[in-house]
Order: sequence, then C-alpha cells, then structure tokens
Amino acid sequence: MDIQGKRAKLNKVLNHWEKTTIFSILFTLVLVFDFPRAVFSQTNVVNTLGDAGPRAEFVLKKHYSEPTLPKSEERQAKNIIHLPVTAYNSEVGQTDDTPFITAFGTTVRDGIVATNFLPKGTMIRFPEEFGDKIFVVEDRMNARYTYKVDIWMADKQEAIQFGAKYLKMEIL
Repeated sequence: MDIQGKRAKLNKVLNHWEKTTIFSILFTLVLVFDFPRAVFSQTNVVNTLGDAGPRAEFVLKKHYSEPTLPKSEERQAKNIIHLPVTAYNSEVGQTDDTPFITAFGTTVRDGIVATNFLPKGTMIRFPEEFGDKIFVVEDRMNARYTYKVDIWMADKQEAIQFGAKYLKMEIL
C-alpha cells in the first residue's frame, strides 16, 4: 500500500472517530441536561398532590395506581346539525358478510356509529337522546345514504325500539 492509500485510510478512521466522539458528547449533554427535568417533574407531581413529605411516595403511588382516567374538560360542539338517526345491529341482513367488523376494520361496540359524510374517528353527540355520551364514527352506510347516522346497538329489540328519529347532532 502506498503512502496516499495509508493517508486515506487514516483519514477515514479519524473521520469515523470524530463523528462517534461528537455523537457521544451530544448524547451525554442531552442526558445530563434532560435528567434534572425528569427529577423536577416528579417533584412537581408530588407537590401538586399536596404532600412533599415522607408520605409523598405513598400519595404518588395511590394517585397512579387507581384505574381511572383523569377528568377531561367538557368538549364543546364545533358544529350542530339536525338529521335522521336510526339504529342497527350485527345481522347479516343489516350489514355485509362480516357483521361484527366495521368498515374501518374495528370491532363493533357500544358508542360506534355509521355515517358517510363524516371522516373516520369524528366524535359526535346526540344530547337530546343520549345526553353527554360521545359516539365515534367507525363505520359506513350504504352509499345511497348521505346525511344520515346509524347507531350500532347490541340488542335487536333495542334497535327496533329506537326506530328512526330526527335528532340534533353535535360534531365535537
């Protein structure tokens, strides 16, 4: 190997070492400066719980061990419309050949609605009939239905009893 080949190889090794060293230094800096933030955030959580003394660990564990979700602020309606609302359940005559799977591949469950004019995942509410219960668009209807909503119900008799109604719908 000639002298230029050795120089090129040495430069390549030095460049690799330089990049590795710079990465290591940056990683260390991020770790060092980000770690105190994590410690302070835990302290703030304990302080917001009202006890930073010897019971702080107990309070923190109690706060996070309960299986409830945090309270969220009430959603305000972005848009309100009135439209026909019906109910359906998982029967082949009312759906396609996979009655327990929605058009978006999820499993039917309480709180699912089918409609064609709102995008998947849109949250809606029917305050006159269901109060603050939130429904999610996860299914589609036959293409001939444009401005109509179909609520999934587990019980066929409940769906029949619901019938067809003209309701106020809040789009959240």
